[in-house]
Amino acid sequence: MGTLKLRRRRTALAAGLATLAMAAGVAVVPAQAVDRTRYVALGDSYAAGLGAGPYLDDCYRSENSYSELATHTKTVKLVANAACSGKTTQDVVDTQLKRLNRATGLVTITAGGNNLRFAEILASCGAAIVNPAADPLCEAASAYAEDQISSHKLAGDVTAMIQRVKAAAPNANVVVTGYPYLYDPVAPGQTDSMSRFIYKATHLADGLNGSIAAAARATGAEYVDVRAAFAGHGVNSAAPWINLHRWAPASPENFHPNAKGYEAYFASLSAAKAYSAP
Repeated sequence: MGTLKLRRRRTALAAGLATLAMAAGVAVVPAQAVDRTRYVALGDSYAAGLGAGPYLDDCYRSENSYSELATHTKTVKLVANAACSGKTTQDVVDTQLKRLNRATGLVTITAGGNNLRFAEILASCGAAIVNPAADPLCEAASAYAEDQISSHKLAGDVTAMIQRVKAAAPNANVVVTGYPYLYDPVAPGQTDSMSRFIYKATHLADGLNGSIAAAARATGAEYVDVRAAFAGHGVNSAAPWINLHRWAPASPENFHPNAKGYEAYFASLSAAKAYSAP
């Protein structure tokens, strides 16, 4: 689909409004005087905003990510969206916690999908729909993810990540999100290859979300489920909130939310009062 465009934030409008306010004799309240919760977003591509564009850097952080949408509220100040595409829970610990401190009041995290190598599952099992020769790769990728879930390895990894986040930001409310179904679930009993693929994707998504929810319970973090918010808007729907650029099968945006999808994430977090005043 071509090179994805990067765009820098523009602050000219804010500066212009401040100048007009001073010219009119209106006192401008310093930003630091506004008592807003200091907010840091962590995680993988779903936290970065991949799929919604335009992008700020090679982590595919988007101005349409759910954390950026939160900047329009009056209760939180986004200190940093430290999320980066392709990261696992251990990557979050190793590379993103430096943005946290005792002043951090809210941390949101979306991570865990890359621990299951979900991109590999989608690629191999998607290929198997049209080419049975890809079945062994699909089965191997799915078996790896199944083992990570059933052995509770994934839940343990997410638990360890949350514990490290809490240690780095001891005064923060920590909220972890789940992931949507990529395809709207189909009725049971179907035997065609596409339905079998959707069954597999749905089952693994349930295991992924269940592991994240279990880790949240074990650590006292809050878990926000987004599956209901995306209902009726999967790749196979009439109005998808998940990208699938069939003309660009290698696009990194595939199987990531579009702008509407990140609005659904923001709405789910808002409904859970993640962005409410303490």
